[in-house]
Amino acid sequence: MRLSGDLVPAVFRRRLNRFAAEVECAGRMVTAHVPNSGRLRELLRPGASVWLTPVVQGRRKTAFDLSLAVADRTLVSVDARLPSGLVREALEAGRLSAFAAYHDLRPEVRYGRSRLDFRLEGEGPAVLLEVKSVTLVRDGTALFPDAPTARGVRHVEELARAVAEGLRGAVLLVVQRGDAQRFAPHQAADPAFARALRRAAAAGVEVYAHPCRVTRREILLQAAALPVEL
Repeated sequence: MRLSGDLVPAVFRRRLNRFAAEVECAGRMVTAHVPNSGRLRELLRPGASVWLTPVVQGRRKTAFDLSLAVADRTLVSVDARLPSGLVREALEAGRLSAFAAYHDLRPEVRYGRSRLDFRLEGEGPAVLLEVKSVTLVRDGTALFPDAPTARGVRHVEELARAVAEGLRGAVLLVVQRGDAQRFAPHQAADPAFARALRRAAAAGVEVYAHPCRVTRREILLQAAALPVEL
């Protein structure tokens, strides 16, 4: 996935609310939209280097999106809107071996009380696939979530029900950085989600985690999956 060619360097100063941050850009303080409702505390620290995407304002109150952050010299995409597109791109290119037999892709499908990211049709049972964005890595372990997510719990429970009804259910964790060595649910941040994911996996829900190669020009979901430690 190509990024805007005119990213602007800035320095993070403070989070104003879930979706806005104050940053220093070209010697002046500006407000940038944060396209991620997570806490991002390890990434968005005062003085951290970030990269902004200029946007056409229209009705918007901000002229920039906060797109990338730098953590220990690693570029991290903080845009939670991107993972489903990254997965779609990888599916259509045939880079995800777990779903290589599926060629009919339907986005944003209703199932039970939820709207899931994809339904895949092909050889074998249909797949309901939910995509999650991961930005937090500690000691080589990618962790999700970084804040409690009742919606995430509901999604994995719906996937377990789909498996019981004869479908395939899968969660794909998109780690929007390239320095992760493994994935684990973030027990300390959301024990309810960690329990739900373990129960769903025991019921047959497949759990995959893929890192990304992130540069200032593009983000690419890697074909090789990370080990998953539940």
